Amino acid sequence: MRATVLVVDDDAGHLSMLRTVLSGWGYAAQGADDGAKAVAMIRERPYDAVLLDVRMAGMGGMEALARIKDYNPAVPVLIMTAYSSVETAVSALKSGAYDYLTKPLDLDVLRLTLERALDHVRLARENASLRQKLGPDAGNPQIIGKSQPMLELFSMIAMVAPTEATVLVTGESGTGKELVAKALHAGSPRAGGPLVAVNCAALSETLLESELFGHEKGAFTGAERRREGRFMAANKGSIFLDEIGEVAPAIQAKLLRVIQEREIQRVGGDRPVGVDVRILAATNRELKKEVEAGRFREDLYYRLNVVSLTVPPLRERVQDIPLLAQHFLARFAEKNRKRIKGFTPAAMDHLLRCPWPGNVRELENAVERAVILSVGEYVSERELPLGELREPDRPREAPASDLAGLTGRPLDDVEREVILATLRDTGGNKSEAARVLGITRATLHKKLKKYGEE
Repeated sequence: MRATVLVVDDDAGHLSMLRTVLSGWGYAAQGADDGAKAVAMIRERPYDAVLLDVRMAGMGGMEALARIKDYNPAVPVLIMTAYSSVETAVSALKSGAYDYLTKPLDLDVLRLTLERALDHVRLARENASLRQKLGPDAGNPQIIGKSQPMLELFSMIAMVAPTEATVLVTGESGTGKELVAKALHAGSPRAGGPLVAVNCAALSETLLESELFGHEKGAFTGAERRREGRFMAANKGSIFLDEIGEVAPAIQAKLLRVIQEREIQRVGGDRPVGVDVRILAATNRELKKEVEAGRFREDLYYRLNVVSLTVPPLRERVQDIPLLAQHFLARFAEKNRKRIKGFTPAAMDHLLRCPWPGNVRELENAVERAVILSVGEYVSERELPLGELREPDRPREAPASDLAGLTGRPLDDVEREVILATLRDTGGNKSEAARVLGITRATLHKKLKKYGEE
């Protein structure tokens, strides 16, 4: 259905022009030449947006705005005026206007602003629908955000959750991929069943195979009895395979069979066992590049990537930082039995300026530390780890002499030198070194053990 826009202006020529323009853009445009008429029309039927002039002969735009918002706070109102001033803009925005436009209108700006307002309302409604569907305690997803990237993610979750589709959740480390998996499970018909999570990077190939598929008694030394694996534990529910990009090729082949045939085979077993489970996977790697490099099976990639959801990094959703910080503060203040009301302006300014390479997990850790160290009612910048929360240095370009020293040497030697140099640059911080190298901390641990540098 076409969006319906109400144009309110006592200038008959300008009103007629706007209705014609809006109709040409595909909107259903109606008009009113007085604020009181506009309020009455909005009470009679719903409108998707309102274009409202400030100065009119009858009821003025500011009074009409207040009455419209009292009746329906959700409708976006765009204020128009030929008398631009900071005071008027601030007053309009404080009264609930979505945005502020100056006459003579720039039609390109008007169109973009109107589209953005309508998209914002649509995503907000879908977000509310998703939260209602999930319920206040369903899976306790704890996904917090009101920024545009998060509203778009909520919209995708709402569409995908009720289906049986396999979902690949991508995003940087610490963005909250497991919370997205919980929300997908909680909003699905399988919500009454179990959600079983497996960190694929934390286990060796042999242990991961037994953990996922189970094993028969006597399958290997120490297998004193038959054990059901995680897939059977997730039967009639969902399984979340975190760090799927770390899985060895042999396990990748067995996962492909599970997705295709919906059956598993225990280690040491001689017959397949049927399993009814929805697969949700996550990775901070670019699996397409892993496929091109020959480290990940292409057929498994396409089976996992039926639907892909990307969780945005915190630096792309700065608007959510105050919400997240306050949420973590309230939780840790209660946990540590402290009476803390919030953050000082300087502390919040610092949080907003930080690049957060560790994303939401890093923010959570910083707030917990600040709460523990705080002695007053407000967290100040003194309690924040300012030395750690800084803009990361840009990687320097390696001098030709550095590269010359590495040429002609075995690849393992080159890799070892690069890893050790990165660890020196990060002061021995393995998590930061792994982030710089583009690998997981578990992979870094394996490589250090391989080179005898652990």
